[in-house]
Amino acid sequence: MTLATGRRLLLLLITGLASGLVLTAPPPAAAAQALPKVRLVATGGTIANRGGARLSPTELVRLAPAIDRHARIDVEAFANVSSGQLTLEQWLQLAKRVSTILGDDAECAGVVVTSGTDTLEELAYFLHLTVRSDKPVVVVGSMRPPDAAVFDGAANLVAAVRVAVAAESRGRGTLVVMNEEIHGARDVTKTDAQRLDAFQSYGGRFGVVDADRVVYGRRSEKRGGPQTEFDAQTLSALPRVDVLLTYQGAPGDLIRAAVDNGAAGIVIATAAGGTSGTQLEALRYAISKRAVVVSATRTGAGRVVPAGEPGRVLAVPGTLGAEDLTPIKARILLMLALARNTDPRDIQRMLREY
Repeated sequence: MTLATGRRLLLLLITGLASGLVLTAPPPAAAAQALPKVRLVATGGTIANRGGARLSPTELVRLAPAIDRHARIDVEAFANVSSGQLTLEQWLQLAKRVSTILGDDAECAGVVVTSGTDTLEELAYFLHLTVRSDKPVVVVGSMRPPDAAVFDGAANLVAAVRVAVAAESRGRGTLVVMNEEIHGARDVTKTDAQRLDAFQSYGGRFGVVDADRVVYGRRSEKRGGPQTEFDAQTLSALPRVDVLLTYQGAPGDLIRAAVDNGAAGIVIATAAGGTSGTQLEALRYAISKRAVVVSATRTGAGRVVPAGEPGRVLAVPGTLGAEDLTPIKARILLMLALARNTDPRDIQRMLREY
């Protein structure tokens, strides 16, 4: 600032005070430049769906109040579709892109990824397993569209950016921020089709985004993020893994059909590990065809252990236990595990560690 400029600002201040006004000078460019940088990678979803015409990431940022107080935002449009329309190939591309951003841009404090909420927990867990960076990846969405009476997406986006730049977020892998709560990608799940507090975590949330600061209360003991052994950069495709439900009288022909159509893995969604009597022979068939079978609980809590372990009922020999992973997350881990090797013992280790 030159001497002449300083005198003019002082004169304006004195004049304003004399007239009962309080003048606030705009923040200097240097202060804005000192803010951390965050890359926003948009994939679409309800958070961008206004009146059937999806918002660009730039337009979305404009709806977020005071987001530029917390970070310098770079925007990038990866896709603009509903979350269910993203393919597994796009998942791989996204993981590679996020990894490249975090690795190549030393100034970037973290990446925020927008997603539709229907498959948000799946995408978040996939990124948690494939982005090997100490910097945080934060996945965010909204339960209401931008033209709703109450649009939660703007507040969620600001909270996600704040989490991305918080020093305490480093080393935690991929996080999910919704409704001012911070969840770990592994344990979070959508528990309600409509409510703003739809996302909850088995074991509890990691923390909250309060008005004054980001507050963490716990962290996961499982691997992921910088501790993961998976690397999206080395993958060109993911093997097929199907999820099938156990219920009274569930037929085994669906399991056979999945294997005959190329499924390298099957996840059976059960209560505590038991299966329908009509599925047992089909599971034996799947294992005989070298498909890896994993049993996961559909209850939302508790562990499923491998066949032959205490507490396992109606288990087919060779069936692996998903521990406390939900069926859809067990599928994601199994896809990545099968892309590395097909040794059931090593895959069971992965199910325990991740």
